[in-house]
Amino acid sequence: MTERARPTTPRRMDVFPSGEIGIVWEDGHESFYAARELRGLCPCAACVDEVTGRRILDPASVPEDVVPRLWNGVGHYGVQFVWSDGHSTGIYPHAVLRRLCSCEECRASAGTRTEPGP
Repeated sequence: MTERARPTTPRRMDVFPSGEIGIVWEDGHESFYAARELRGLCPCAACVDEVTGRRILDPASVPEDVVPRLWNGVGHYGVQFVWSDGHSTGIYPHAVLRRLCSCEECRASAGTRTEPGP
């Protein structure tokens, strides 16, 4: 399945006690995300320069043990996390989360992704 054809609507989302985030997509695919990695990829204006798109968040400033405390759906297109470090302004579009899946199947079909992109 091509990246564009991949469904980008979560059927289920869970935050595990470890802080890992799991999503089951409408096609049954399961994605798992390390909390610190997603926190480091926050797309908000405090973490990414709105004009240049340059990442301004210093990854070293994200605590090793950061975890999502809460998450809320945003419309039908994204999710917003409230992180244990107090950060809560980023909206992660479903399509970006699906693109960030780092399982073997997704890496093989689309290459390794390190930035959320547009």
